[in-house]
Amino acid sequence: MTRSTRKAVTILGAMLAGTGAALFAPLAAQAAPATPSAAVSFSTLQTQVVSLSNKQRVKHGCKALRVNDQLLWAARGHSKYQAKTHTMTHTGAGGSSFISRIEAAGYHAPRSENVAYGYRSATEVVNAWMKSPGHRRNLLDCGAKSFAVGVAYATDGTPYYTQDFGSR
Repeated sequence: MTRSTRKAVTILGAMLAGTGAALFAPLAAQAAPATPSAAVSFSTLQTQVVSLSNKQRVKHGCKALRVNDQLLWAARGHSKYQAKTHTMTHTGAGGSSFISRIEAAGYHAPRSENVAYGYRSATEVVNAWMKSPGHRRNLLDCGAKSFAVGVAYATDGTPYYTQDFGSR
């Protein structure tokens, strides 16, 4: 493990201490890759995560989801907040929850949320979510009807991800 990877794992562990770290432990163990590649645009990364997420859903017997603009607004906003504060969290600006953020975006059937940071490709983040029981459950929830992925880069180039799911 390189020094930068150890640092990312240590920082993530400190952030998660006392906040349900068990749910995020699989993500902490796989923090940022040792040799980050050049950053792609946030919109390209979002599109790739949507595509790979839908491939996983279909592979496991669920229907592919359509992207909802209101969920996209909520997901992008939360990723921007995480990137600005350098914090991976489900609690947003002003103590907001994913439910309150999604409803504030005009979508009134929030279902679940996945967050992550540090992964340099869509494949890496989707694979990490698939290895984490809670995130996998959200991604493969056949009751979800729509979703969106928001990506934002912190000033140091670290990508922050939010994947919001809805029931309509």
